[in-house]
Amino acid sequence: MSPIFVAADTRDVHRAAAIARQVSGIAGGMKLGLEFFCANGHEGVLRIAEHGMPIFLDLKLHDIPNTVGKAVEAIAPLAPAVLTVHAAGGRAMLEAAKAAAPRATKIVAVTVLTSLDAADLGEIGIAGSPADQVRRLADLAQASGIDGIVCSGAEVAAVSRSWPKGFFVVPGVRPTGADVADQKRVVTPAQALADGASILVIGRPITEAVDPERAITDIAAEVQQHARV
Repeated sequence: MSPIFVAADTRDVHRAAAIARQVSGIAGGMKLGLEFFCANGHEGVLRIAEHGMPIFLDLKLHDIPNTVGKAVEAIAPLAPAVLTVHAAGGRAMLEAAKAAAPRATKIVAVTVLTSLDAADLGEIGIAGSPADQVRRLADLAQASGIDGIVCSGAEVAAVSRSWPKGFFVVPGVRPTGADVADQKRVVTPAQALADGASILVIGRPITEAVDPERAITDIAAEVQQHARV
């Protein structure tokens, strides 16, 4: 299966379905975020799932353990391949999410958003670098018994060494020469995989391309070429 999950960052279910049609057979799955879920709910997710690809629900759940556990139970009928929660919710919340999830759903914890850098962390009272915070939260996630974390490509090499069986989602991935937009800590697809990423989340370089199918085909070819080296 391809490690590339395409981020359909839209509330328009028809646009998301069109993207799914264009990348079906090439992408490893579709990532649907909070914007899409709030606009379309369960029915929208099922509509995209009709295209036969695994669904990554990036909802970043963050609340008291009981509330997050009940939310995961509510999402369970959708059988997402991957579901995100926030590592900052703490160990009990992470444990509750994992306990409520279907066996086939990987629960992964968001560590530090790829739109944040050290200055941003300082503004919310977190000392040290993004890498320091990712390591702390990765240790917490591993101890809680969930499946893995979300981190940038800048940190995935270090955390994969300390968590050999972890599942690592790397967003903010940009092909060589692509616009980084609002992302501050980005890497190329090939580099992220070489450093230990399990799946890559790529959005605008594919979804905003003139020809999304060609864009993902080119990225997949780059990844395959690197894998053969």
